Amino acid sequence: MGTVPTEVHLEYKGRKPGETMKALAWFGPEDVRIVDAPVPDITEPDDVILKVTGTTICGSDLHLYHGEIMALQKGDILGHEFMGVVDKVGPNVTNHKPGDRVVASFQIACGECSYCKQKLSSFCDRTNNSSLQNYMYGHRDAGFFGYSHFTGGFPGGQAEYVRVPKGNVNLLPIPLGIPDEKVLYLSDVLSTAYHCVMDTGINEGDTVGIWGLGPIGQCVAQFARLKGAKRIIGIDSIPERLTFAQEKTSVEPLDISQHKDVVKRLQELVPGGLDVALDCGTFHEPKSILHKVEKALMLETDVPETINEALASVRKGGRVGVIAAYAGFANHVNLGAFMEKGVRLIGNGQAPVHKWWKEILEEYILPGKLDPTFMISHRVPLEDFPKLYDAFDKRKAGVMKVFVETKFSDQPAPGCPKTSRVDDWAY
Repeated sequence: MGTVPTEVHLEYKGRKPGETMKALAWFGPEDVRIVDAPVPDITEPDDVILKVTGTTICGSDLHLYHGEIMALQKGDILGHEFMGVVDKVGPNVTNHKPGDRVVASFQIACGECSYCKQKLSSFCDRTNNSSLQNYMYGHRDAGFFGYSHFTGGFPGGQAEYVRVPKGNVNLLPIPLGIPDEKVLYLSDVLSTAYHCVMDTGINEGDTVGIWGLGPIGQCVAQFARLKGAKRIIGIDSIPERLTFAQEKTSVEPLDISQHKDVVKRLQELVPGGLDVALDCGTFHEPKSILHKVEKALMLETDVPETINEALASVRKGGRVGVIAAYAGFANHVNLGAFMEKGVRLIGNGQAPVHKWWKEILEEYILPGKLDPTFMISHRVPLEDFPKLYDAFDKRKAGVMKVFVETKFSDQPAPGCPKTSRVDDWAY
């Protein structure tokens, strides 16, 4: 469908002929490979080039891994959560200099449009050239790093170097003395979880249900507790995740492999209904035969089962927040429950990282109210990314959140996992 004009451009030039870096690239469903790619150089005057000191894999990356996101192209460099040290800056960059430690937001904001001026960086009007997204949604999100040409086609951060457009606004300075493991996840997972809680609204004394206890769900539980939730029920089918949430955040586990009728079980646990239901799961794992067939036949792209369970489980006038990354169309949504119960169904959207990351850093991480390292289960080198995708997809070895190191990384911080190899994990 072509592209629309944008303030920044995805194309970049290599630094020198023959100067390469290691990067993780997509070549097809369940086919990701480490490749030698050109080291990016300053392309536009607002660019910053980062040497990546920490990156990771996100649950939403699995949608790419399975080829479920439109406009992926062979050779696209993946990865949207990363941090590093400033290597080079363009002539317009005044906020950063070589040697500075910074975290990148997963979205690329221009800093000047009406949304950016409100710190709603994920809604930036001027950095995503996807006319397809414009056609499907009526509007476009900001450009995202490493998340297909549906979000602008920008090379991502599962690499040794990254070009960060509009570096003045898309990088957060990190103070000395705090390890990468505590701040890397401001790039996405912490900001996304906090946005889910803040955008949906958690009141003192609320009873909250969280569908999906991956890293986002675990962080949502932490923030919900910090915001005064009286009771938190976590819904998942992975025993390790349920146990983890119970131990780390006193979450009450609801194992859907033991309780197939989630709504019935929640009604038993919480007569009258949840105050808040938060969808932190995924659309690519249908539960019922009906949705498995419809998805296989491409009669729907997304699965509404979690949303339907949430709508039926909240009290009348309750709130349902959707932070799970849905991409297209779903059948059989329970609009009757939504309307008749007066439910506030809130699409949280892609989290506006710029709105929250400084607040999370200064009010939670630096004072010690939240230690994000609680969720790090493993640390692996960049070269293990292809095997890590497979292990993460299959939830092997209790994998939760992984710190992926590069040749520029510091040694593991005290109390954090040491470097291991995926082949050595005990499955």
